Amino acid sequence: MPFEPSTRAPRRKNGAGVGKPSTMRGDGFTGGCVSLIVLLIEIPVAYLLGLTSVIRGMGGADRPTAAPAMDWTTVFWFGGFTLGVLMIAVLFLYSAHPFAGAVQLILAAVALLYTITVWHDQHERTHPGTATHAVMRSGHGEVSQ
Repeated sequence: MPFEPSTRAPRRKNGAGVGKPSTMRGDGFTGGCVSLIVLLIEIPVAYLLGLTSVIRGMGGADRPTAAPAMDWTTVFWFGGFTLGVLMIAVLFLYSAHPFAGAVQLILAAVALLYTITVWHDQHERTHPGTATHAVMRSGHGEVSQ
């Protein structure tokens, strides 16, 4: 019996490739459930992060009169949380769960806004009198704000 090569393309091991069977694709219900589970994990983590940030900011009764150095700890905590959420979003999008990935991308955008806000607050605390609070002198000897 002579050997005849197959005309079908060989299947890949883990179902990867263009002709993925429909059972390997994520559907909306699965993506929604996975997104809900991950959100239920991320919300307490974000709450604890904010709580520790607030507690860390208290206890400044004996502050020196000079401008303090910038505290990067809270900025790095929020930045790390943002990066973690973004990595989860990429994993969801890569694993064919577009709904869960989109929810995580929105959450990453909100976390990025909080990170930028924390950085801005720290910057304003350490650099008083810059940009918006600068006192400008006009040419007539008047002081205007």
